[in-house]
Amino acid sequence: MASETRQATAEDLTPDGDRRRDFLYVATGAFAAVGVVPVAWSLVNQMNPSADVLAMASIDLDLSAIQPGQAIKAKWRGKPVFARQLTPAEIADAKKVDASTLRDPQSLADRTKPGNEQWLITLGVCTHLGCVPLGAAEGEVRGDFGGYFCPCHGSHYDSAARIRKGPAPKNLEVPPYAFKTPTSVTIG
Repeated sequence: MASETRQATAEDLTPDGDRRRDFLYVATGAFAAVGVVPVAWSLVNQMNPSADVLAMASIDLDLSAIQPGQAIKAKWRGKPVFARQLTPAEIADAKKVDASTLRDPQSLADRTKPGNEQWLITLGVCTHLGCVPLGAAEGEVRGDFGGYFCPCHGSHYDSAARIRKGPAPKNLEVPPYAFKTPTSVTIG
């Protein structure tokens, strides 16, 4: 049997043969790169939030109907939000408390916006195990400190939504928000 080996010809060894081979390598690499880009884009794009999540990314609240001492509940990102207009007495009581004595030390000024200290906006989720505290609706128990009371495990929050008694480790969280007008706020 004769072996069928191909002998290198002079044409294969010329610079033209090398250029053709280099062109094929570059063309193949470019073709592969063009194919990888759509695949990589679709993998990265699928990690973006869906339209329904983006729709809940921020909400606008009209605070004009809330009287001093009252609060409303809203929903933001699937969680309850409490918006409360503090009375002058509640503001004075919150300012009297030495923040350094608290479990999660924050002053009222840390929890409200400058010029709008009468408006306290917090997530309505207890920092212990995620229950929804009472105290935002009319007639609900407000706990020993006149703020919020978590009925699940007995956490008491003051009028600035700071933890004062019970198992909760932190104050009620203040979400990111900004005032559009003196009585309109955007959360998120």
